[in-house]
Amino acid sequence: MQISGVLADVSVVHPSAGGYNSKHFLALPDSKPSISLSVPRGYPSYSFRTVGIGADQRKGSFTVKASGRPPGDLVPIAPVQLDSPVGQFLAQILQSHPHLLPAAIDQQLENLQSERDAEKEKSSQSSQDLLYKRIAEVKEKERCKAVEEIIYCLVAHKFIDNEISMIPKVTSTSDPAGRVDFWPNQEERLESVHSPEAFEMIVNHLSLVLGVRAVGPLDTMVQISKLKLGKLYAASIMYGYFLRRVDERYQLEKSMNTLPEAFAKGQSDFQRPISEKQLWDPDSLIVIPPDYDDEGEPSDFGTDDKSYRLKSYVMYLDAETLQRYATIRSKEAISLIEKQTQALFGRPDIKVAEDGSLDASNDEMISLTFSGLTMLVLEAVTFGTFLWDAEGYVESKYHFFKV
Repeated sequence: MQISGVLADVSVVHPSAGGYNSKHFLALPDSKPSISLSVPRGYPSYSFRTVGIGADQRKGSFTVKASGRPPGDLVPIAPVQLDSPVGQFLAQILQSHPHLLPAAIDQQLENLQSERDAEKEKSSQSSQDLLYKRIAEVKEKERCKAVEEIIYCLVAHKFIDNEISMIPKVTSTSDPAGRVDFWPNQEERLESVHSPEAFEMIVNHLSLVLGVRAVGPLDTMVQISKLKLGKLYAASIMYGYFLRRVDERYQLEKSMNTLPEAFAKGQSDFQRPISEKQLWDPDSLIVIPPDYDDEGEPSDFGTDDKSYRLKSYVMYLDAETLQRYATIRSKEAISLIEKQTQALFGRPDIKVAEDGSLDASNDEMISLTFSGLTMLVLEAVTFGTFLWDAEGYVESKYHFFKV
């Protein structure tokens, strides 16, 4: 199942306007089949659905007191507000004693495992009437909700560990130009999270998204709808998820000296033109071009660290492996991508027209700088990276992946 989105109607105050029309979130050279970031079969595709984020759930939000502010003036740690008992308990620990969160999470996962084992034992000893089945289903949904919010707490904790402030909900401001991106520049901290090889691919991602070859200063203002910005953010989360997954394999093979010795000549000859005038590349959000040497010629792909890069390794993998690596493993991770995106940009105002088409004409337009847009994309990629790590850790303690 493919997940794709369209980013268009983007106006740039300076120097030019452009549009984005994505066929896939990740595309490979013509010599290899293209793949798309996708979800497991049977899971719902990405959508901005109602997720119950509102003022009545403020007690489950991540908040900390800001120094120099009046008592009760709290600054959110993360935009998503948690509503399960387990999520609210962990949110309180993250707020007051973040160093105790890993131990608290382990304890909660152990409790969930014990509860699930007890349910299985009861089901094997008791009659399977409809009422009992319904109760068991409700309890299983509660455990799934708890697992989802445990994963989110782990992701938020990783941001705190790396001293990275998560971007708050994007809302209108009193700025005369309508600018909304007044969050700090954390590029160095966001870069430090990734391996050098992975960050090289992230820079390539940014160059295609922002069109840095053509745009001017980073304080150039951009106008874009919240819906399209949300699609870009969600796509970047999934790209970071994929990138961490493939980078782990690459780093393992690199440490064991088992990297492939060479690539087919046809791969190194691939060349795809990249638009230098548009804000987003019209064909793909992500393109993985071959490596080039200092003279502009395709470099030889050997096992030397200087010439053998992660993007070359990705080009080497077969299409089936790439598609598997681009698949989100759990419905909990899919749900968190939706909730994180909607917590930042709100619920889009979309109506279904009589002919069945979607009408987003009432979507809000916002203004931000290229610097702010860069921080949004970098945070999204980092969120996807942390989501992969957190999801894997929880699975190692409490098996919840659906086979």
